[in-house]
Amino acid sequence: MHFLPDRGLGRLPESEVTPRSLYASRRELLALGAAATLLPNLAQAQAGAKLAAIKSAVPGAMVLDKPTRMEDATRYNNYYEFGTDKSEPARNAHTLKTSPWSVVVEGECARPGRFDLEALLKLSPMEERIYRLRCVEGWSMVIPWIGYSLAELIRKVEPNSRAKFVEFTTLADKSQMPELSNGALDWPYVEGLRIDEAMHPLTLLAFGMYGEVLPKQNGAPLRLVVPWKYGFKSAKSIIKIRLVEKQPTSSWTKAARQEYGFYSNVNPLVDHPRWSQATERRIGEDGLFAKKRPTLMFNGYEPQVGQLYAGLDLKKNY
Repeated sequence: MHFLPDRGLGRLPESEVTPRSLYASRRELLALGAAATLLPNLAQAQAGAKLAAIKSAVPGAMVLDKPTRMEDATRYNNYYEFGTDKSEPARNAHTLKTSPWSVVVEGECARPGRFDLEALLKLSPMEERIYRLRCVEGWSMVIPWIGYSLAELIRKVEPNSRAKFVEFTTLADKSQMPELSNGALDWPYVEGLRIDEAMHPLTLLAFGMYGEVLPKQNGAPLRLVVPWKYGFKSAKSIIKIRLVEKQPTSSWTKAARQEYGFYSNVNPLVDHPRWSQATERRIGEDGLFAKKRPTLMFNGYEPQVGQLYAGLDLKKNY
């Protein structure tokens, strides 16, 4: 398989380059200001609380596609803990309690610990990233997320040489999530990545979208966003992150191994057993004459992530 090269920007004259110390200080001040503004709103779980961020400089993080309307992105959701119909999470997720909240990070690392939400918000500057989102069901969106690279948190706990994979576990509380009794999956929801996938700069720990804190139906108060993989790989409402030596079994892989592989990279050449993955329906483009879009390899992020899978049979390792 041919992978496109990652193209860099040309060199600038030294006189035009902002000193690193000044740039870092400005980012830190902006991040701290955003966190200070946000924390009271998060504690009160107010819908629509603003979350400031700077535009990301990570290659590939700011796609030029037209963003999906916020109304569509917050009302058309997969979050089975709150219902299997697309409209149910927006109606039912008000029962989710997002404060207090903490995330345990453990396993193959030198500095495991429990991080409360306030500490996570201050860990790294908040960035806006506009990513494509491709669902395995054949629909897609474009969403402006707010967060920072998951690698910032992973580096903080100092993984050891046995950390080959990262496992994510989400909240499963029947008192808050009445649909856990629906039997759709074996709860809690578990997902996983290879360590190099988790450490890739595009892998986002997201706290907000559309300039606001995450709505509950979209995975509040924090979730994963891995833009080159099908959407179910991006775990919502995370409470535990484990660095492990052996490949974890994802919830959907456990439920239907022949349909949902561990990697689940967006791949128009590998169909789902029950439908084609060659095209997609962009939410918000549902008019009578709207045509389906061709699906891009790795959801259009091949220049950034293709090298992660060099030599790997992506049909066998779907």
